[in-house]
Amino acid sequence: MAAKGIRPSGSGKPGGPGKPGASPKAPATGKRRSQAIPEAVTNRMARRIAVAMGVPSLLGMASFVVSYLLVSRGILDIPPAITLVTSGTFFLLGLVGLSYGLFSASWESQPGSLLGLEQIGVNISRLKQSLKQPPAAS
Repeated sequence: MAAKGIRPSGSGKPGGPGKPGASPKAPATGKRRSQAIPEAVTNRMARRIAVAMGVPSLLGMASFVVSYLLVSRGILDIPPAITLVTSGTFFLLGLVGLSYGLFSASWESQPGSLLGLEQIGVNISRLKQSLKQPPAAS
């Protein structure tokens, strides 16, 4: 027998938070949120990251495979520490490549140079400036 007067937790109003499947929604303003980073810049960053991080990471994984093949076939006797240092170095280069890919992309409408070294200082100063400013209220 169900007890009378017991309501699920929430506001108790129909369609409120206590109703299953109901969720509070933000009012639709009809405006699309503006991105902090333009799409063209995002695409440039993604391409640079894919190359600058992808190549060293693949080499880091390949160092394990190559080391295994050389040792298992008796071609070379490679100490495990050498394999570990080699793969770790490549993975560390991949991490540096991630940062390089982010900071070397040009924020101008036209792409910058091939390596983008001149953009690194500019983008780091933009990052520092954005960290000093409080976020804009929406």
